[in-house]
Amino acid sequence: MGEIVNLRRARKARARILATNEAAANRTKFGRSAAERSAAQISRALESRRFEAHKRDDRESSPDDHAD
Repeated sequence: MGEIVNLRRARKARARILATNEAAANRTKFGRSAAERSAAQISRALESRRFEAHKRDDRESSPDDHAD
């Protein structure tokens, strides 16, 4: 006599395996390498620093802030 198999569990296990395989394929297809992620992070940090460096500080230059 054969082994009793719970069809619901077998179906869910097969779905999990298929989802895992699809996720792995998508990671290789759409994912970025560690070097690319690092370069993007460095680029964002540089852009942020440049943006912050060009901001005006209106608190010091405005005489209306300290009205009596």
